[in-house]
Amino acid sequence: METELIVDGEKIPMNEFVQKILGSMVGSVVETLHGVESQWTEVSLTIKR
Repeated sequence: METELIVDGEKIPMNEFVQKILGSMVGSVVETLHGVESQWTEVSLTIKR
């Protein structure tokens, strides 16, 4: 699983372990949503404060 975190335009480096945890958390939440197939291939999430 490839996971990328960009904060204010700057890519935040993450090791493989952190990428896997973050990707799994987001993926698991997304899969519970109505209308999302379990075989999704890419998720894009934008959070603005």
